[in-house]
Amino acid sequence: MIRYIVVDDEPKALKNLEKRLKKYEPEMVNAGSFSDPVKALEFIKKDKPDLVFLDIEMPNLSGLDLLSAVPEPDFEIIFVTAYDQYAIDAFKHAAIGYIVKPIDPEELDQAIRKAQKNIEMKTAARNNKILLDLLTQQSGIISIPTSEGYVFVKTKKIIRLEGMEGYTKIYCRDNSEYISSYNLGRFKEILAGNPAFFQVHRSHIINLNHIEKYLNEGYVILKDQQPVPVSKTYRKAFLDLINRK
Repeated sequence: MIRYIVVDDEPKALKNLEKRLKKYEPEMVNAGSFSDPVKALEFIKKDKPDLVFLDIEMPNLSGLDLLSAVPEPDFEIIFVTAYDQYAIDAFKHAAIGYIVKPIDPEELDQAIRKAQKNIEMKTAARNNKILLDLLTQQSGIISIPTSEGYVFVKTKKIIRLEGMEGYTKIYCRDNSEYISSYNLGRFKEILAGNPAFFQVHRSHIINLNHIEKYLNEGYVILKDQQPVPVSKTYRKAFLDLINRK
């Protein structure tokens, strides 16, 4: 039996989808319906449903923001959307299900059958990671897990990232700083598609757009005026890169 929830801030749309999904009982059971995405996020973290029908455009917390705020999401998702073409392209590449409003019964059935198959094959965690990485590349925003929750930051604002004993400290252009539970290697994966970011040391990734100067002693000075070491391992590739720029 598959336990699912429905998340949509529009009461009429929520009721409409609930009604359509009743035909799949008892194969699937509704574990909850939410018009408030924040409450839905709390439920997901606590009760771990198998499948989430998730509206994209919602106030306070969009469907994509909600997904980003779940540590290692391993549930299947069917996004419900009225538009947002770039997101739909990402869904296709990541093998994530979606249906377009107004809902077509045949499309809904296809999305559910695909989700059921993915649940059996346990591919959700992999597909969700691919989706989040694609959306990061396309939107220019990354989600940073902190002790208080998640912060969404534009990558162009990030000056540098520093690895600290399994954690990462992120320094931004407006003097804001964040300490994340992700290690530096995870951020390297997230930023892999962004050519502005370069690892200059096992503990440091920098934004090349914020370089002020390079010192012959093997340090780079960024816009926050802090010297960052460039290790011998990365030095030649780094110097070749800035010479080309």
